[in-house]
Order: sequence, then C-alpha cells, then structure tokens
Amino acid sequence: MNDEQTEWGKHLKVFLAGIIQGSIADERIHQQDYRSRLKQLLRDTLPDAEVFCPIENHPNSLGYSFTKGRDVFMFLMRKAAETDLLLAFVPEASMGTAIEIWEAFNRGKLVIAISPLKTNWAVKFLSHKICATLEEFEEFARSGGLEELLSAHYAPLAS
Repeated sequence: MNDEQTEWGKHLKVFLAGIIQGSIADERIHQQDYRSRLKQLLRDTLPDAEVFCPIENHPNSLGYSFTKGRDVFMFLMRKAAETDLLLAFVPEASMGTAIEIWEAFNRGKLVIAISPLKTNWAVKFLSHKICATLEEFEEFARSGGLEELLSAHYAPLAS
C-alpha cells in the first residue's frame, strides 16, 4: 500500500474462508496448503491487513464435542460477517464456506471467490469477483486489481 492508504487499508480485516471438510463424509479434511499460499500473497500485497484463518485457530475442530463445535461454527460465521474482505477458496461445494460468503455479502462486505464453480449460485451471485484458480487470483492481486477492487467497494462508504 502507498502513502495515500485508505482507512480500510490501514485496518483491513481479511477472513480466509475455504473448503475444509466439504463433502467428505468421515472425519478427514481437504488439503489446506492453499491457505499458506494465500496468506503469503496477502502479506505481499496487503501487508497491513489482519488475516484470520479458521483452520489456524481451530486445527483440531473435527475432534470437538458437539457443543464446542457448534459454538465455534457460530463464532466463525459471526467473524465472517465482521470482516472487510472475505476471500473464499471453493474448488468444490462447501456448505460452511457458502454460509461464510453469505454472512459477509449480506453485511455489505467485499467477497472474492477463487473457484471454478462460476455458475454455482452462491458463488455467482454473492461474489464481487470470481477467479477460477489460485494462479488467476495471484495475478489479479499482484497486478493491483485487489487493491483497486477494495478501493472501489469501500470508497462510497468513506464519503
């Protein structure tokens, strides 16, 4: 960010949403390596952003009791709603990620989906930007597109 950094840029909260269990029926999760890649990209492009990653904060969530799991789930949905930017990695359907997307979108927050599911209604209608792949999002962010989208989304609120 430059010296003319906007207010959102100084205090930007990013929620790193994305598939964890998806449609896996047993107690396993999808690979989560996309998270470190996205966190590094955010450090490079939005160095002052505060990034919240659910899996980092709850790495053993599949082993939680029913009550603790429900409480954490509800907390994460509230956290998604309070963000400035919800960045959602959705390579396949993910009910939890869809709810996080809805919570952020419903409160006027910026939602970017990284997903090949561009015709899926939750992705299509609740995202301000859709990148089909991680590589496409990286190119978008590194070329200044992410900062431009944030400015365009939040500029009307600053006036």
